[in-house]
Amino acid sequence: MPATCSVTAVEIPLQASIVGLYPVTHLSDAYAVTLPAGASTHPEQLSRFIFSQQPRWVDGLMAIRDAVVSLFGLKTANQLTTAAGQRVGIFKIYSSLAQEVVLGEDDRHLDFRLSLLCAPSGSRGEQRLVLSTVVHCHNLLGRTYILLIAPFHRLIVRSSLRRAARAGWPLASGA
Repeated sequence: MPATCSVTAVEIPLQASIVGLYPVTHLSDAYAVTLPAGASTHPEQLSRFIFSQQPRWVDGLMAIRDAVVSLFGLKTANQLTTAAGQRVGIFKIYSSLAQEVVLGEDDRHLDFRLSLLCAPSGSRGEQRLVLSTVVHCHNLLGRTYILLIAPFHRLIVRSSLRRAARAGWPLASGA
């Protein structure tokens, strides 16, 4: 596997705006990938690319998730995708800056944010993309939900980053 397909578990970068966002965090993780020379470093563009490269089996997992959460009155993927406001797939855009886009959603069981942060990595001018997640649960339903989906979440994030890297990152303007 080329170096650009290597996905590494890392600490959430201190410069990520989601650090310290919630008084209590029930799930937090971060995964990094080195972007190849000439790749875009625009986080919102990269987030759209990553989430458009989802493996097909993710759709199956989302269908199961939606069937279960609808029984509890929680938002389904279809409701999230069609909700008002700027979105990247099912995720609401909370902020979009030159180096970071913050996506997420609030629901009655939990709130979560994803940070896609592009930052220099090393001395060779490489850029690293770090996808970080933080979740704050409001109640027992949220804590149970996150306990059940956490392994799938981690698998989906790593797989999505690998798949996007294999597909070939979008090029930077002028590259």
